[in-house]
Amino acid sequence: MKLAKNLERLGTESAFSVLAEAKALEAKGNPMIHLGLGQPDFKTPKHVVEAAKKALDDGHHGYVMSNGILECRQAVTRWIKKRYSVDVDFERILIMPGGKPTMSYAIQCFGEPGAEIIHPTPAFPIYESMINYTGSTSVPYDLTEDKDLKFNPEKILSLITDKTRLLILINPNNPTGSFVEKADIDVLAEGLKKYPHVTILSDEIYSRQIFDNKEMPSFFNYPELRERLIVLEGWSKAYSMTGWRLGWSFWPKELVPHVNKLLINSVSCVNAAAQFAGIAALDGPDDSINEMMVKFTERRKLIHEGLNSLPGVECSLPGGAFYAFPKVIGTGMDGSVFCKRAMHEAGVAIVPGTAFGKTCQDYVRFSFAASQDNISQALENIKKMLSK
Repeated sequence: MKLAKNLERLGTESAFSVLAEAKALEAKGNPMIHLGLGQPDFKTPKHVVEAAKKALDDGHHGYVMSNGILECRQAVTRWIKKRYSVDVDFERILIMPGGKPTMSYAIQCFGEPGAEIIHPTPAFPIYESMINYTGSTSVPYDLTEDKDLKFNPEKILSLITDKTRLLILINPNNPTGSFVEKADIDVLAEGLKKYPHVTILSDEIYSRQIFDNKEMPSFFNYPELRERLIVLEGWSKAYSMTGWRLGWSFWPKELVPHVNKLLINSVSCVNAAAQFAGIAALDGPDDSINEMMVKFTERRKLIHEGLNSLPGVECSLPGGAFYAFPKVIGTGMDGSVFCKRAMHEAGVAIVPGTAFGKTCQDYVRFSFAASQDNISQALENIKKMLSK
C-alpha cells in the first residue's frame, strides 16, 4: 500500500497507551492504581441518565440534524446566558461527538502549508498532532517557562505574524492544571484587537473545574472578538459524561457552514438520546458539579502536598481541572523513566510529560480524578520506590 504522507505526521494520545500497558500488567495479577486518564470517577447524574432513557422510550432512534437538534442548541444558548450573561445565536452552536472534533475541524479550517498556528506546550496532544497533519507550522508557547505553568499574554502576542491564522488557548489547562485569571486574559484580549486576521480557539472544557471560588474568564465576555472566536465546551468533564461522546462549540458565523460540511462528511450527527441527556444536564441543577468540586478540592490538597513531600519532586498548585504536573528531574529521572518505574515498581499508572510536548521531558502528569484512598496509596508506593 502507498499511504498518504500526512499520516506520518499524525500523533496520538499517549494516555491511552499508558492505560493499555497498565491493564496488561493488571491482567497478569499486578495491582495498579490508575492516575493516567483525565476522566472524572463520578457517575453521570441520575436525571441526565433518565432523560436519555426517556428519549429512547419516546422513539428518538434515527438520524438528526448534523449540527445538533434545535432543542439542544437552544439549551446551550440558555446555559451561556445564565453563566456569562451573553446572548448568542443558536445557529452558531454546533453539537459535536465530544471535544476532539472541534479541535480537528478548527485546525482543518485554517491549517495548510504556509500557515502558522500558535498553541501552548504542554497541551492536550491532539492539538499539535492536527497542526502537523495539516502541514501548517506549529508555533508553541512554552508554559514550563513559568513556575506556575501559566501562559504569558505578552509572549503570546509577540509570536503573531502575518502568517498566523489561529491562536489556541486552553484554560484551565490540560495537562498542567494551571488557571489564568481574568486580569491576564484582559491583557491578551486587548492585544488581540490589533490582529484581526487571527482567529481564537478557546478550549474551555474545564470551565466548571476551577478552585478557590474563582470565576471563569470566558472569551464569550469579549464581544469585540466574538466574530473570530471558537469556543470548545461540552459535557464530558462537568457532568461525568466522557463516554457519552457529547460536546458543543461556538463558531464565527462564516465558519458554520464549512464546519457543518465537515460534520456531515465525518460523523453525520450526534446520537439523539445523548443530546436529550445534554439538555437535562444544562437545564438541571448543579448539585453534582458542586459535590464533585468539594471532592476535587480535597484531592488537590492531598496530591499537591504529597507530591511536594517526595524527594526531588516539585509541583505547583493546580488552579483548575483535575491534574497535577510535577517536575521530577530532581529524582535523577526524567519523566519517561519516572513513569515507567512508577508503573512497574509502584503499581501507579501516570503519563510522561513528553506526551504533551517536547519541552516537558522533566515532568509527569497525575490525574487526581481518583479516590483519596487511591491517591494516598499511590503517593506512598512512589515514596517507597524513590527510597530504593
